[in-house]
Amino acid sequence: MSELQGGAGALFAIGGAEDKLKKRTVLQEFVEAAGGAKARIVVVPTASALGPDVVDVYRALFAALGAESVVGVRPENREDADDPAFIAPLNDATGIFMTGGNQLKLAGVVTGTAFGRAVTAAHARGAAVGGTSAGASILAEHMIAFGRSGATPRQRMSQLSSGLGLVQGAIVDQHFAQRNRYGRLLSLVAQSPGLLGIGVDEDTAAVVRGTHLEVVGRGAVTIFDGTRITSNAHNAKRSEPILASGVVLHVLPATATFDLQNRVLLSYGPQPPAEEIAEMAAAEADLRKLAKEIAAEGVSPRYYEERKRRAGRRTAKSAKSAIGAGESRPGATEPITAGAEPDSPDPTQADNGTP
Repeated sequence: MSELQGGAGALFAIGGAEDKLKKRTVLQEFVEAAGGAKARIVVVPTASALGPDVVDVYRALFAALGAESVVGVRPENREDADDPAFIAPLNDATGIFMTGGNQLKLAGVVTGTAFGRAVTAAHARGAAVGGTSAGASILAEHMIAFGRSGATPRQRMSQLSSGLGLVQGAIVDQHFAQRNRYGRLLSLVAQSPGLLGIGVDEDTAAVVRGTHLEVVGRGAVTIFDGTRITSNAHNAKRSEPILASGVVLHVLPATATFDLQNRVLLSYGPQPPAEEIAEMAAAEADLRKLAKEIAAEGVSPRYYEERKRRAGRRTAKSAKSAIGAGESRPGATEPITAGAEPDSPDPTQADNGTP
């Protein structure tokens, strides 16, 4: 049994595509919350359609970031999720990390089982529990099972399912800005105004400790508060646009802290240095290009080798141009993120069981 003492652990709702190659800010924060050099992390890849490779990737990452041990536990069905052999590793874990993939599969296997109850118990005794993409959505009491992209909230745009209930009174969505999921989250808030809508960008984490949410990473966390909303969600037909007036919008960058209970901003820190802002802008541009190129759940190592090679040429060319102009400026950075498990695109733009 873990020696963790006192209070519930931190919750990490990561928006997917967390940096795995350079700064790894989000994953580093998770390891620290799980105990740093004493962290014993269990990786749960149930949502993923990939094989053992996904566990190998996170094992190498967490070990490089200082964790004491990393093991993979993969229940594939509800029978596995009630098997003591699958549950035992959770009893000694100081951190539990759920990968991306198909969140409806993850919920179908884990919720309402002994495995799901063991995750909840580990969190209650102080273990950090986190997830990326699909693994982020399941942390909430109400989970988006699937839905369509788009900026305008519409009737029947998405559907809810049961999550683990570790984040109460909220709905968590991920890949938020990158996949234009404003409409589907806002439609759910219009239909259930008592729930906060929390949208997490890629390479960003909404870190929940008690009733406080802190933002970590490169993007932002968007919150929709429908406490005083006026809506026609009760009588909008089929896929008609939904009226959503009076919604309070919070866009929270890194260092911002939000009170989930009172629904107010608590604090925010200084802006990053100018060179880091430039790096973020360059990486964001590359992320948008990369998103169009990803057509499957995994990306081969050869793909990254080729992108790094092209980046080297661009950086050298930029440096040469700067010297020729008598200037000195930092070169654009290469994209340093890989989807924790990006969805396979659907021609209908429906997410059908994917994050």
